[in-house]
Amino acid sequence: MAGYPVADGVPSHHGNYTPTLFSKKLLVKFYLATVFGRIANTDYEGEIKDMGDTVEIRTVPDVAIRDYTKGMNLQYDNQNPDTVTLNIDKGKYYGVNISDVDRIQSDIAFQEKWAADAGEQLKIEVDGDILTGMIDTATATYNRGATAGKISANVNLGVTGSPVALSKANIIDFIVSMGQVLDEQNIPESDRWLVMPAWACARIKTSELKDASLSGDGKSILRNGRIGIINNFEIFMSNNLPHVTDTNECFYPYAGHKSGLTFASQFIKNEMLKNPTDFGDLMRGLQVFGYKVVKPEAIVQAYVKAA
Repeated sequence: MAGYPVADGVPSHHGNYTPTLFSKKLLVKFYLATVFGRIANTDYEGEIKDMGDTVEIRTVPDVAIRDYTKGMNLQYDNQNPDTVTLNIDKGKYYGVNISDVDRIQSDIAFQEKWAADAGEQLKIEVDGDILTGMIDTATATYNRGATAGKISANVNLGVTGSPVALSKANIIDFIVSMGQVLDEQNIPESDRWLVMPAWACARIKTSELKDASLSGDGKSILRNGRIGIINNFEIFMSNNLPHVTDTNECFYPYAGHKSGLTFASQFIKNEMLKNPTDFGDLMRGLQVFGYKVVKPEAIVQAYVKAA
């Protein structure tokens, strides 16, 4: 029985003379951090806001360069630019029943709290959809696997059955190697990002960069808790990264440039409807969106485990 403990044979007045009180302050709820808004561009979102379900993104073709000898007959090419298709083909929704009886009798404005929670949960679901949907389809051949690197082919990013084991001793070298893969694809050094699981971020904080003189900061990352930028990558932690059981728990970190991934949200609608079968309202919301890796050479995928 709940309430203050009593000795054997002594009656408890819990629930009778001593009521149960419910706090008007709700327990703080912590949400999974999302990263898609920081790693994807929204360059084409404006074109899909009012109509349509597809955006054809035109690309710039490669112009051929040839050797020249004075007096030779010049060759001219007919350029045939390709397009990349961005489909607005995904949707997430929520629906909540709000009884008039519950609303009138409640001592807190729970409707607003539930609506705010729904918005956060929508972001988390969209984030997870993007990160999972990128597995093995988002990157160029040279940007993943045991022989990554378009020029060198000497970067091991891990494969199924043989993930890279990351420790505080090798994680900085691994981050530098992911940067090398982008360098060999001629990807700009600005606007680069890296998404790692929480345990990998912890390895970074206890690596050699905990020495402030090596991190270039006034305080070491171990003291200030800030990872910041390493090897031109802005580091993000995500518990939404896809992971699988492959003898050990293995994760798919991503690195890339913001031009590589595009995201477009066509509309987000939240509305209240009268419940046709009961007294109260139906609260619902919908987000329709699409995403596409428009530059696979600008995205790097790894396959790792904790050493």
